[in-house]
Amino acid sequence: TERGLGLSRVGVHPRLARALLDAAPQVGARRAAEAVALLSEEPPREYGDDLAAALRGARRGGDGYAARWRAEVSRLTAAAGSGAPRPPSGGTAAQALGDDAVVGLVAALAFPERVARRAADGTYLMAGGTRAEAGPGSGLGGAPWVAVAVADRPVGAGHARVRLGAVVDEDAARAAASSLYAEGDEVAWAEGDVVARHVERLGAVELTVRPLRNPDPGLVREALLDGLRREGVALLRWSKDAAALRDRLRFLRLHLGEPWPDVGDAALLAEPDAWLEPELGRARRRADLARIEAGQALTRLLPWAGGEAVRLDELAPERVEVPSGSRIRVDYTDPERPVLAVKLQEMFGLDDTPRVAGVPLLVHLLSPAGRPAAVTADLASFWRDGYRSVRAELRGRYPKHPWPEDPARATPTRYTKARQERAERA
Repeated sequence: TERGLGLSRVGVHPRLARALLDAAPQVGARRAAEAVALLSEEPPREYGDDLAAALRGARRGGDGYAARWRAEVSRLTAAAGSGAPRPPSGGTAAQALGDDAVVGLVAALAFPERVARRAADGTYLMAGGTRAEAGPGSGLGGAPWVAVAVADRPVGAGHARVRLGAVVDEDAARAAASSLYAEGDEVAWAEGDVVARHVERLGAVELTVRPLRNPDPGLVREALLDGLRREGVALLRWSKDAAALRDRLRFLRLHLGEPWPDVGDAALLAEPDAWLEPELGRARRRADLARIEAGQALTRLLPWAGGEAVRLDELAPERVEVPSGSRIRVDYTDPERPVLAVKLQEMFGLDDTPRVAGVPLLVHLLSPAGRPAAVTADLASFWRDGYRSVRAELRGRYPKHPWPEDPARATPTRYTKARQERAERA
């Protein structure tokens, strides 16, 4: 294009050529060339980090850098043309603009993604998303807006450091980075909840923000899903029974496979419509997620179509009956091997280890006080080899409870010896 050819003829980086040709009509060819020459060869560190101060230093300097800078200014002035500058917006004569305004405009035109706004913590957020801070004693003076020409990231530093920049006013920053300007509604999961705002921004820099009273439901739903992906389905209401149902389904999926559903976080969140609707569609904030009954939602994933759902209590029962007649809850927390925690005396007479879906339970045999006495997946072997040492250790501690020598043929009981005798007499 004609503009592309014009940029190529300047003989500097296209960024700097753009700044020169766009700034010259506003501030004059020579003043634009002075600023661009500073950016084409970075001034010595002793000139400071403020481009305006560096410009004044180069004008009065007698070192080698200043000489090269003057020669480059002459060349760039000729490349930019010497036509009379047109006044900048607002009617102010170009000649009335101070050095700060000129170098700020040029730096912003050259590096639009590096125009930066000062944050409350004193750092600067660039339009491109990088955060930087000025060094101690910076000549930028904590200005509200700067255009960063050169930055680095010292080893171990949390932010970039501004090595060379210029103060720029907001209007110039907006004009230079106009391609990064955007305005619209933003609904996102932030700081643990849905945040709905109308935002005017310059890249990553938020210019104006106002809350949205009635955000688009579709955007809200996506934000809630994002929250679930970040923080997990624990955001939902998980009662003890709901958590137990999930464990039972996880067990069945592992040992029987299809049609039992995958209830891992990733699988659940991959198809939220299958189990979280219509509640998710009505939710608007974190508190609404916390009211969704996870257990009720999970029942939508059961294989109702094939009729297998009715076998849930058969294949993975909540409780199993033990020889004493008690119905003991099965713990499916570990899907590899569910646990049955039951008092030892209640299992007397049982050789075959209880199973669910063909998987033997890991039996935690408890003392009369409810403390673990032994763990086995083979009751017959335990009665034969392990019971004797448990009996020797515990019968003196719990003399009121039965400790028969042959537990495989003893009567199972949940009671003390005296109470069991009274029950038998009755």
